[in-house]
Amino acid sequence: MKLQTSLVMVLLSTHCASGAAYSYPRAQNVTWSSTNFKTILSWGPRPSANYSYTVEFFVAGGDRRRNHHCIRSNATMCDLSISLTEIKSCYSADVLSEPPLGTTSDDIEFPHSTSPTFCPYRDTQIGSPTFNLTVHEDKRTVTLHVTDPLTAVFKDDHQLSIRDIFSDELQYKVSYQKQQSTGSKIQTFSSRVIEITNLDRGESYCFKIQAHIPSRSENQFGQLSETKCSHNDEEPVLKVYSPAVIAGGILFILLVVGLITAITVIYCSQKRKALKSGTEGCPLRDV
Repeated sequence: MKLQTSLVMVLLSTHCASGAAYSYPRAQNVTWSSTNFKTILSWGPRPSANYSYTVEFFVAGGDRRRNHHCIRSNATMCDLSISLTEIKSCYSADVLSEPPLGTTSDDIEFPHSTSPTFCPYRDTQIGSPTFNLTVHEDKRTVTLHVTDPLTAVFKDDHQLSIRDIFSDELQYKVSYQKQQSTGSKIQTFSSRVIEITNLDRGESYCFKIQAHIPSRSENQFGQLSETKCSHNDEEPVLKVYSPAVIAGGILFILLVVGLITAITVIYCSQKRKALKSGTEGCPLRDV
């Protein structure tokens, strides 16, 4: 009888301890988002005043680590950009549901949710580059000067660009077309100084650029840049202005000329009448 009572007490104690440890809701929808190695872990829901979240991250087979900004926090995101220092490794993260900051607990295990695996070098999205363009004197060549996007990675207090990290793996895909055309051409370059040749003289062209990392199995292409267009000073008037604008301009000129002509005719007519009236009013002198 005593043995049965002891077993019941043990089972009840275990159940109570387990119930206390797992009384907090688990985090849901744990996901990574990363652009230029600026990496955010996010999840839900927002915790009540009764519990908080702690993030632990680790390389497979490695030690668990924590970011001090993401310990017993009521936030639903954690910036791990500076924490994922081994950018060619793959990471996982656990979001633990724990008592609020300043609250003690005898529990040694808390409910947690695990993220998908994230490999910064392979998975981070590459942001859109910026560029300037120069039209050569021959009007058939345009040079694009691309600025490599900066990343959230630092080395010796120096902020690295995507070229510093990907080196020869980085290429730029250039799409361009005539300003009034829908058909585009595509070329790929390894340099950030890009020369587009054999363009049609007398035409304006529009360009857009995106990073390309062909060694990746996924996420090969970065975000598209803004479109920039060259300007051709020799373009015919009909290409620069629409027929309606040209017709309106001609009509305006004709109206102005007609108005000036009408005013001139009226003025001359009035002057002749005045001169004639003055002559008739003067008597003839005797000789």
